[in-house]
Amino acid sequence: MGLFSFIKSAGVKLGLVDDEGEKAPDAEAVKKELESHGLGTDKVQVAVEGDKVVLKGDVADQSIFEKAVIAVGNTLGISKVEASELKVAEAAAKEPVLYTVKKGDNLWKIAEAQYGAGKGAKHTIIFEANKPMLTHPDKIYPGQVLRIPELEA
Repeated sequence: MGLFSFIKSAGVKLGLVDDEGEKAPDAEAVKKELESHGLGTDKVQVAVEGDKVVLKGDVADQSIFEKAVIAVGNTLGISKVEASELKVAEAAAKEPVLYTVKKGDNLWKIAEAQYGAGKGAKHTIIFEANKPMLTHPDKIYPGQVLRIPELEA
């Protein structure tokens, strides 16, 4: 786990970023956005290097790790998130499954594509896995990156 790619021109606008997303927000704005989600990332340090965010520190579990990566990656002006120094306290960390939303996608279609035909009803799992960054299942946009959790057996 280390470097995650995002679409630089898509995402939440923080601070004085221009409309084309050419300039990344500063580290303080990114840290404030991360903390606004209440994920338990108080031990995470944020640095911005060009259009890349570097996350360092400790998080409690895999879910928080993944949510922290997508919370800062889905920011206008950010194209990469480096999380190789972000440590997961609980169990062994795994490579997260991330999905970039395409035009015409909805959570049902994404669930069918990720989990298999006939599993569109599992879209609620994807929605819940991406809260609080997602506030409504219909409010996704092209270029947004979502975490796709494993289905429990």
